[in-house]
Amino acid sequence: MTATPSQPYSPMVVRAQRLPRRSRRRAPGVVRDAVTLMGLPLLAVLVLPAAFAGGGTRRWFGGRAENQRAEAQTAKDDAAAAFYELDTAQRDLRISIETIAAVDSSPAARRAVTDFEALGRRIDEVSHQYISAVDAHDLDRDDLEASAASRARTELTAAKTELGRVKQELDRFAEGLGPLLGKAETQLARLAPAVERARQALLAASDALDAARGSGLKADDLATRLATLGPELTRLNQGAGQHGVPQTLERAERVTREAEAVRAEAERLPERAAEIDHRLVSLRTRAQALTTRTEQVEPVLSELRRRFTAACWQDLQHVPEQATESVRQAERKLSEARTARDEQRWPDATALLSTVRALLNSTDEAVSAAGDRLRQLNAVQKDPQQEIERTRFAIRDAQRLAMAGRNTPEPRHARPLDDAVARLERATTTLEGRHPDYWHFLTETEAVRQTVARVVAQIREERGAGH
Repeated sequence: MTATPSQPYSPMVVRAQRLPRRSRRRAPGVVRDAVTLMGLPLLAVLVLPAAFAGGGTRRWFGGRAENQRAEAQTAKDDAAAAFYELDTAQRDLRISIETIAAVDSSPAARRAVTDFEALGRRIDEVSHQYISAVDAHDLDRDDLEASAASRARTELTAAKTELGRVKQELDRFAEGLGPLLGKAETQLARLAPAVERARQALLAASDALDAARGSGLKADDLATRLATLGPELTRLNQGAGQHGVPQTLERAERVTREAEAVRAEAERLPERAAEIDHRLVSLRTRAQALTTRTEQVEPVLSELRRRFTAACWQDLQHVPEQATESVRQAERKLSEARTARDEQRWPDATALLSTVRALLNSTDEAVSAAGDRLRQLNAVQKDPQQEIERTRFAIRDAQRLAMAGRNTPEPRHARPLDDAVARLERATTTLEGRHPDYWHFLTETEAVRQTVARVVAQIREERGAGH
């Protein structure tokens, strides 16, 4: 049916007006359906609200109550927006606080957590105020009075104000967290790469160990060290949530460091084995050469005894026996080192070779001392004046340095230099007589030169400090 201006109501509209009183609140929906279904003209749609104004339903325009309702609804919407902003900010900030708490255990971090909890209680209070205001006023009621709408607007506006005030407090608190949060985020940013480096280091160590074993080397000690890192890898895989961020970072760095050490040693193992083999051969050759040189000490001592006084050679008379025993001991240690190398006990082999080297060095010095003594005594016997002049030159050079820029030398410099002159003169007198003690003369001149060298060093140090 099509309505005309002289026929404003359709049968569907008339049936809607005749609904029982308890059903009239749904009448507008029925009317909308009728309008939609029957295609009423625009004039009929405009007349319909007035037709139901007297039936107990909500008035659709005009009146003070409707204005108050609109203002209250605006206040409600504003309060809801403020509540949402505060809730979002709190949730975002909670993530930051949890980040700080997981990484930082300092007093400042603990204080931040406590302050956030206090802010949370304040947020709960204003949120409760807002929710209570919303629940207390049904702005959709048909019979909402203007006074009730006004109260609703006042309470919702107050709730919105409080929500905004707490939001400002939360923002200020968040700004103060900047340094703590930056530190925490830096550590968190390091966490994943550190754990990954530890895993890769363990994998590389395992591969290097397999390669060393593939070349016929046992590397049992390295395998034991690598096995001890297994539980540490398990803890790393369990994550920082269980063990803490700082602890996990420290563990990852330690695992990386130790795994890289194992990898480096495993990669160097073939080279180390070759080096030990070379040292075994070299030290055995040296021991054999020292055996030959030791046999030559006795003839040197015989010549010393024959040509010079006892004071010149008596400290050397036990060199042959001592050298022979040292070489014999070195050869025993060499055999032990060879056994350790065959059993691939690399640390033991290295330690034994170091002992052999020390024994051979001391033996070499003792054996060389006899020959050196004979050469020095021959030289001073032939021309003692050369040793005297060498020592006098050192004294004169020190005296010139002590007098440089001065009229008189410092007593602490002059006294030891004067004593050096007197000591040289006394040493020179020992060359007189039928059997001169050339060795005493040589040790005295060497001692004089050492004293003079200390004075020179002292003068230069003091003048350097003065500049």
